[in-house]
Amino acid sequence: MPSSPPLRILLTGPESTGKTLLARRLAEAYQTAWAPEYARAYLETLGRPYEEEDLLHIARGQMLVEDFQARFARRILPCDTGLLVLKVWSEYKYGRCHPWILEQLRQRPYDLYLLCGTDAPWVEDPQRENPNEREELYAIYKRELEMLGVPYTELWGGVEERVKKVDRLIVDLTLPNN
Repeated sequence: MPSSPPLRILLTGPESTGKTLLARRLAEAYQTAWAPEYARAYLETLGRPYEEEDLLHIARGQMLVEDFQARFARRILPCDTGLLVLKVWSEYKYGRCHPWILEQLRQRPYDLYLLCGTDAPWVEDPQRENPNEREELYAIYKRELEMLGVPYTELWGGVEERVKKVDRLIVDLTLPNN
């Protein structure tokens, strides 16, 4: 078990922007655990179309997955989405977000926020809903990160280019006097 908690890295952004692939690649490169997107497993077993109240269950599940995986992480914990995705998803689809999600979002900081760009090719998936709104959603994510008042880095380019950029950010975060 690690002696200090891992750096929590949030990968966020619209659908099909490479969050899962990047989380896996980072975990592989750093030989660490990663926190997958809980919504995928939840929706696959739901057996009905999701409803607004399901987003609260997904948010709780995402937090549990992150906390569980952090126990096994070494140095970093890449998190494939987080509560910011739930906030954007809820407000975009339903026009509001549950107050508990909003409160948890404010209380649950990450060490590194990464906004994945829309230059990754769209990959069709039964759980994805917004292939034509990626630019609009990207702007929403960017605005939300700015409203949270957290520093974030936009990631563009291929997976290897993104991994190299994140490597540099991790080094900068872990150098003495940072």
